[in-house]
Amino acid sequence: MMQHVYIIGSKGIPARYGGYETFVENLTAGKQNNNIYYHVASRSDNSQYGHQPVFYYNNSEIFNITVPNIGPAQAIVYDLKALSYALQDAKNNNYQKPIFYILTCRIGPFMKHYIKKIHQIGGFYFVNPDGHEWKRAKWSWPVRKYWKYSEKLMVKYADLVICDNRKIEEYIKHDYAKYHPETTFIAYGTAIGSSKLTPKSAIVKKWYAAQDVKLHNYYLIVGRFVPENNYEIMLQEFMLSKTKKDLVIVTNVKRNKFYHKLLQATNFTSDARIKFVGTIYDQELLKFVRENAYGYIHGHEVGGTNPSLLEALSSTQLNLLIDVGFNHDVAHDVALYWTKKSHSLANTIDKADQYSQKQLNQKCRQAQNIVKKEYTWPLIIAKYETKFGLYK
Repeated sequence: MMQHVYIIGSKGIPARYGGYETFVENLTAGKQNNNIYYHVASRSDNSQYGHQPVFYYNNSEIFNITVPNIGPAQAIVYDLKALSYALQDAKNNNYQKPIFYILTCRIGPFMKHYIKKIHQIGGFYFVNPDGHEWKRAKWSWPVRKYWKYSEKLMVKYADLVICDNRKIEEYIKHDYAKYHPETTFIAYGTAIGSSKLTPKSAIVKKWYAAQDVKLHNYYLIVGRFVPENNYEIMLQEFMLSKTKKDLVIVTNVKRNKFYHKLLQATNFTSDARIKFVGTIYDQELLKFVRENAYGYIHGHEVGGTNPSLLEALSSTQLNLLIDVGFNHDVAHDVALYWTKKSHSLANTIDKADQYSQKQLNQKCRQAQNIVKKEYTWPLIIAKYETKFGLYK
């Protein structure tokens, strides 16, 4: 019997950006079990195929959903329209035991209505709660309250909660114990292998010259330009450190309110070592930039298993991570950890600067071994396919 799985909550594939989009891209492209068929919701304004109601990609059916631009509520309307479409499609085609896998927790208040419909056709509802979305600084207090309430209801009605980090699974089991949630841990994945580029590649020489950066002589930050990724602390602490190396920041920097607040708090433009370089869309170049950094600094503290952390463990020789449970769960003891206390990161950077090449090589090997053992896409895909197969 063919197992039909509807994936709702990503912006769709082909992936343009974002963790969920990359996850769905890899899950569908790397499919091993021919008895699973994926149907993926896509926002029509996110796809070059947005004018088509349905198209096919990675041997999967992609259905476009059009939603009006109504601000923060747009994502909620998108998920609801996608779930309604998926339910009707499964019903019309009389699919047996379809799975509706919803990524993130936006539509909790509506799930009581939908779970009845899902169970009426013999289907199952899975959810991936992601990280602590309700902690994100970008949300106002009422929006955070909605996120937490929505998460509670999405967990309450789920047939299975798939957590991409063991600490998220512990949190779900603890905070929602009264609902006795069925949970499982399946991590996010990452690619392994070196960049195809070399120091002599034209794109490499051009980029490093433009940024005035030298190989192995910079610390690297990669991540969205949002307050909860702790840019303020990382900038302040880097400025306090004694390192002669640069700080290269790959992010979608916008000269918005957050940027001006950051500038006022840190005066980072006064430090010639700090270089905001924008985004790098060429994935081979980004991998090369990771591989040739002296170290990677990671300030994410609200997500689960963060994609940029996995990429760093796979590519960068030394990782300096903010000391939160999510990061310990992934990197164990192969990274250096810092806290928000004054001078903690600055001292960690100064300590990292003293590492011998032998120590750096050892840390790099240990980090890559963790990725190979737990976080490659083939491993993650196999776990998903096994779990989906249990619900036939």
